[in-house]
Amino acid sequence: MIKGLYEAHLPVRDLNRSIEFYKGLGLELDHKVEDSLAFLWIEKDKSWLGLWETEKVEVEYHPSLRHIAFEVSLDGLKGSVAWLKNKGLEAREAFGFEPIEPFVMPHKDYAHAKIHFNDPDGNSLEFICKMENPHGITKQMYLSEWEQLNLK
Repeated sequence: MIKGLYEAHLPVRDLNRSIEFYKGLGLELDHKVEDSLAFLWIEKDKSWLGLWETEKVEVEYHPSLRHIAFEVSLDGLKGSVAWLKNKGLEAREAFGFEPIEPFVMPHKDYAHAKIHFNDPDGNSLEFICKMENPHGITKQMYLSEWEQLNLK
């Protein structure tokens, strides 16, 4: 029945500023509803992000709220820190890892490599890539360390 996630929504203080921010990440504006809501395609005709202009942006952060993870390729993730810097953005610390490069969180036979950053309203954003875990590694580490271990 469920085939995937079609939409997610975030609160923003300035809708036009946020539209430009997300277009800068590569999302495509589909339409605006009046002056308080916009929908941008994450993946054209498959999934989109709704941005709601509101004064109530500053809800206390919790990972279950105000968080979006964008799937990226492994090659894209490897260049993500520089890519963000080129756009005037900074990766941020997450799960105890400094934002010097993506890090890996393994789970049994697979792992996720990721990097975290924020949008202009403090919404938590993430670039993430699912990978195989052929050696059954259980320790979290930076991506460069992971690649060295998986060369063996």
